Amino acid sequence: MPKGYWIANNIVHDADEYARYKAANGAVFARHGARFIVRGGTQEAREGDPFPRSVVIEFPSYAQALACYEDPDYQAAKAIREPASQTRLVIVEGYDG
Repeated sequence: MPKGYWIANNIVHDADEYARYKAANGAVFARHGARFIVRGGTQEAREGDPFPRSVVIEFPSYAQALACYEDPDYQAAKAIREPASQTRLVIVEGYDG
């Protein structure tokens, strides 16, 4: 079964509120088997114009990645994030070839 991934680019406008979002999402991510592959860090754009912060989160399956996003606890954390940052997020199924 292919894994699932969240791929996000963020512009953080309020670091303190964004820190509250990160604290609020920890339990729900753990419950859904999430593992951070990329969480911030140095990046260099080679094509296009990404936001300055990139995050990649791996889940045991695509279905689990979707379920995590729909989880009411994640939606509560997301409500903290939304005024603190601008986010582009895609949920993708991994390649199992």
